[in-house]
Amino acid sequence: MRTDQPPAIRLSDYRPPAFLVDRVHLSFRLDPKATRVTARLAMRPNPAAEPGEDLWLDGRELTLIAARIDGADVTPQIEPEGLRLPAAALPAGAFEWVCETEIDPQGNRALEGLYTSARGDNLMYCTQCEAQGFRKITYFPDRPDVMAVYTVRIEGDAPVLLSNGNPVASGPGWAEWHDPWPKPSYLFALVAGDLVSHDDSFTTASGRDVALKIYVRPGDEDKAEYAMDALKRSMAWDERVYGREYDLDLFMIVAVEDFNAGAMENKGLNIFNAKYVLASPETATDRDYELIEGIIAHEYFHNWTGNRITCRDWFQLCLKEGLTVFRDQQFSADERGDAVTRIDNVLALRARQFREDAGPLAHPVRPEEYIEINNFYTATVYEKGAEVIRMLRALVGAEGYRAALDLYFDRHDGQACTIEDWLTVFEDATGRDLRQFARWYSQAGTPLVTVAEDWADGVFTLRLRQQTPPTPGQADKAPQVIPLAVGLLGADGAEVVQTQVLEMTETEQSFHFKGLAARPVPSVNRGFSAPVILEQRIDDARRAFLLAHDTDPFNRWEAARDYMRAMIGRMVADPNLAPDPALIAALVAVLEDQGLDPAFQALCVGPPSVEDVFQALSRDGARPDPGAIHAATVRLQRALAAAIPDLAGRVAALDTPGPYTPEAGAAGRRALRGRLMALLTWTEPAAETARAAFDAADNMTETMQALGLLIRAGQAGAALSAFYDRWRADPNVLDKWFSAQATATPPGQAVEAVAALTGHADFDWRVPNRYRALIGAFAAGNMAGFHRADGAGYALVTDWLIRLDPVNPQTTARLAGVFETWRQFDEDRQALMLTQLQRLADLPDLSKNTGEIVARMLEAQG
Repeated sequence: MRTDQPPAIRLSDYRPPAFLVDRVHLSFRLDPKATRVTARLAMRPNPAAEPGEDLWLDGRELTLIAARIDGADVTPQIEPEGLRLPAAALPAGAFEWVCETEIDPQGNRALEGLYTSARGDNLMYCTQCEAQGFRKITYFPDRPDVMAVYTVRIEGDAPVLLSNGNPVASGPGWAEWHDPWPKPSYLFALVAGDLVSHDDSFTTASGRDVALKIYVRPGDEDKAEYAMDALKRSMAWDERVYGREYDLDLFMIVAVEDFNAGAMENKGLNIFNAKYVLASPETATDRDYELIEGIIAHEYFHNWTGNRITCRDWFQLCLKEGLTVFRDQQFSADERGDAVTRIDNVLALRARQFREDAGPLAHPVRPEEYIEINNFYTATVYEKGAEVIRMLRALVGAEGYRAALDLYFDRHDGQACTIEDWLTVFEDATGRDLRQFARWYSQAGTPLVTVAEDWADGVFTLRLRQQTPPTPGQADKAPQVIPLAVGLLGADGAEVVQTQVLEMTETEQSFHFKGLAARPVPSVNRGFSAPVILEQRIDDARRAFLLAHDTDPFNRWEAARDYMRAMIGRMVADPNLAPDPALIAALVAVLEDQGLDPAFQALCVGPPSVEDVFQALSRDGARPDPGAIHAATVRLQRALAAAIPDLAGRVAALDTPGPYTPEAGAAGRRALRGRLMALLTWTEPAAETARAAFDAADNMTETMQALGLLIRAGQAGAALSAFYDRWRADPNVLDKWFSAQATATPPGQAVEAVAALTGHADFDWRVPNRYRALIGAFAAGNMAGFHRADGAGYALVTDWLIRLDPVNPQTTARLAGVFETWRQFDEDRQALMLTQLQRLADLPDLSKNTGEIVARMLEAQG
């Protein structure tokens, strides 16, 4: 096993930068194998730092050609992670640093810094500098608290040459750009290639005209319209809700296939994974449209929450990401409906972040230390970070929240800030003491809130107890501020006490409701007001009552989900047990309620995932078999399908007339139709129903619904061939072809199916999207298949982690986290997973990205 783990970087060791950079001039002479970069920096000693420090500039995988200070040649000491000049060789005051470096974009398959992305003969230059990619372009103090004004000159034979800010000059083979707003190096961007733009404009509230351009490869122009529409709606929403106008003359988005993440908010030049830009009814599902809308909004909103105000250091990452996720969730709720959006948000939180909190990779929203910062772009930082903002808003109210945000923008514009700066703004704007609330940023783990009830003499009492389990490095947890939204229902379903937010601040606390005529039914944590796990001793009758009557849509859905989870758990324990008829009747009643949004109905009757049930049973001390959970879930769906009157007629009635539209109403009808069709295929020959739907589909949503059902039934051969023949030239659509087979193939055959697909001519494992579409989709989306008892799934995924790590350690490390729940399984599976983790740990050249993740998981043995 490797013992040379790199040293950790700690929040407590933060020191201000020794030198500041006021202005940056970058000049690029592009060449696929030998790009020359000349950096001219106007630097000065930082008065907040210790005097007399050496000049240290970060740099990695660079060839230094020349270096000068104030025009005089210097010879710095080159180290693996940068270069150093002793303090004695530096001027006493401000100076100009100039260096010329050479880099190899085409050889950069890690996709950090400047790299190339090829589609056929079309070669595109592209950058990704967050978190620490800029140091692969030139030597620089590559940290977010060094902010400067950038001017960029690009020379190359590509017809389109782009960088941040506004264009200032251009000619044959060159272009210059200037960004007037100071920014850290991680927000630098450059794109060059044979691109075409989809153009539009936006007039701000103050009357300024902003040119909008979405750049795509030739042939994709017709797939950028929805992204443009989402961008314009995002700009208008940010003005209306947050009072934030865009601040440049031009806003650009570029779609690129080779990208490690979803998108990047570089100032004025957002670079996007192409799958989150390109859409047409024939190539994109409703979910794709929803993600495009949300991610476009997220990256645009970063213009203020991330760019104009950035984070002081990477420990403060949640300051920009948690806040911006919350903002994009607000936007999506306004665009697509609050209830359905909130349920979707919570499903994602529980699937990713609760799982993270429960395992060896648990960490606070603001971590205390890291080895590789890319490993902390996690669900905890993003999704739990957003939940912390949501709770803060609930505590101070909508008006207090807006007042605090206005103060935040006014006070900290152009600064690199900390969580303390953020909380101080709220204290100053609202008068609240947030010292205890700050524990949400420093304590890891998901709080467990136990709910007990008392009823006596017209007084109903809720007795609450909070406990946060130990997590790595944090054995003992202090009580947190938990805002629980609670309402009380009467026996007829009417609200006898409307929603109130109870502020829990102690380990144990009681709340009393007086003057009630009869014992009420509590609806606790409405809207999922706090990211906690509720432990309530309630029976199926209570669950059925809440499912039928709760006036809070989220908790009505929660009752359905909880009822199904409990039922599946009992069916796992007893394979001969039939589902409770009361549960089936309650779900049918949801479908009969014509007043409900079809998208909400689809969510209510959809079964919990295998992962969801597994985590619930694990919390009760069980070591459940994912295969048994899958089998019980199938039995439940068969029973529900058999109980729905005229199921085939219901499916037919949900056909959406007219041309396809991605708007929420039509998407909700398709979601319900797909859910019911999936049930229908449990009651009659699946192949006939699904094949007819596949042949009739005129949009990608319905095509993929039918294809998944055919794969599940083992009858997809002809459909898969037809799909491949039609879409083999479209990378984004072909990714769906791989993913569908990885996730929908029955667990018993999934390993073999995925292994066969790794040999397919179109499985280019070096492209992150394709790798995630097959290996990632199988590991994360086919739980029973991945966790097959013989361990073949573990071995297959590890084989591909080993292959990818030397090429793209960032993607490898993120996928390695699929083993994080190893302690929750039976002893045989634990041993099989530990064997694979040890295979990784024993690699002599394992990257520090993957090494950190693997080491943390193996440490959980102790």
